[in-house]
Amino acid sequence: MEMDISKLTPFTIFFALVVFNCCPSSTEAYDPLDPDGNITIKWDIMQWTPDGYIAVVTIYNFQQYRHIQAPGWTLGWTWAKKEVIWSMVGAQTTEQGDCSRFKGNIPHCCKKDPTVVDLLPGTPYNMQIANCCKGGVINSWVQDPATAASSFQLSVGAAGTTNKTVRVPKNFTLKAPGPGYTCGVAKVVKPSKFVSPDGRRTTQALMTWNVTCTYSQFLAQKTPTCCVSLSSFYNDTIVNCPACTCGCQNNITQPGSCVEGDSPYLASAINGPGKTSFAPLVQCTSHMCPIRVHWHVKLNYKEYWRVKITITNFNYLMNYTQWNLVIQHPNFDNLTQIFSFNYKSLTPYGNINDTAMLWGIKFYNDLLMVAGPSGNVQSELLFQKESSTFTFEKGWAFPRRIYFNGDNCVMPPPDAYPWLPNASPPTISSLLLPVIVFWATLLCILNV
Repeated sequence: MEMDISKLTPFTIFFALVVFNCCPSSTEAYDPLDPDGNITIKWDIMQWTPDGYIAVVTIYNFQQYRHIQAPGWTLGWTWAKKEVIWSMVGAQTTEQGDCSRFKGNIPHCCKKDPTVVDLLPGTPYNMQIANCCKGGVINSWVQDPATAASSFQLSVGAAGTTNKTVRVPKNFTLKAPGPGYTCGVAKVVKPSKFVSPDGRRTTQALMTWNVTCTYSQFLAQKTPTCCVSLSSFYNDTIVNCPACTCGCQNNITQPGSCVEGDSPYLASAINGPGKTSFAPLVQCTSHMCPIRVHWHVKLNYKEYWRVKITITNFNYLMNYTQWNLVIQHPNFDNLTQIFSFNYKSLTPYGNINDTAMLWGIKFYNDLLMVAGPSGNVQSELLFQKESSTFTFEKGWAFPRRIYFNGDNCVMPPPDAYPWLPNASPPTISSLLLPVIVFWATLLCILNV
């Protein structure tokens, strides 16, 4: 039976739209630019012990451009039985828990729901294993696949000692470093295989299970974390980030919501007690975003055109290490040269090459400093023109979407983009037309 939409009342349509927008989407964790990206936790049992087993746990970051930055990952789970952790190498639990039932040897952790963190660089060698001790920092798969994993070893007691008696932990959680990741249930898979350095012998784990965690920007941060501003050589207008993109200045009712760059209280605000990088302390701006990406159409040549990109950090509490940008623009298929950034083409839609990943050069500009004179990095892109598609009209020269460290940045509204000198300016918003008509009519009456 088909429904005639024309017979629906305006209230019914409005109510349906409200319900549609309020209901959470089941695909909110899906990233169209990285559809297969996830973090996989692999748990390999390597050896049985008298009361349990020794396992190596590895966190693999299979996301192309989203990494785990300082202060690093935090991994948690709930034991299925009354397991304890006798010892750990390469990581540690944040709490020991109640181990009063043990005499003699005291376990490393007796909590039913342990929380594990990575050890810091400089840890003694006898407490390390491969891929450990990086402070929980894991790079993205594209930027540096060699450092896109983190591992630790643990000895588990009061557990099963065979494949049939071991119980898989439940309720895995991953913070990186805050919320954002949702982990599925642990699934027993084929045991992992390991090839010796000379490639002549293969061994395998006694038992393996995997946990897959996916990211949702909405769960990580209720408000945006970055915005985009635009400008061009053919128009004097600078299109700033939309006002209150990441929040509004509210120092009257909420003191300390932002800090002026020349404020005498800046030093005490940065070094004050309880200050962490989880809650950004941003410079007072109209947009209040920790990160702003500026796209400037710089030059126009006969066969090429040039763009300048500037990333500015407005957060006084955060150095962004191993930062990256992901940009969508139809002309990336004809990118000729890039200056002072690394570049890799991403093709999430098959053969359509309109997405690029940019990141800093190691030891040069891979560190985006805190807010201040040094809190920005910049580069220029040189594109070759393609006669069939190239134009400066209708905002074609500006990006369709920009991600910073995997989070979608807020773009200005399309009608605010810089327009060509011979083009008509953006039309007045329809919401303002009644107001303008009212005042124009009133003025006419007064003149009469």
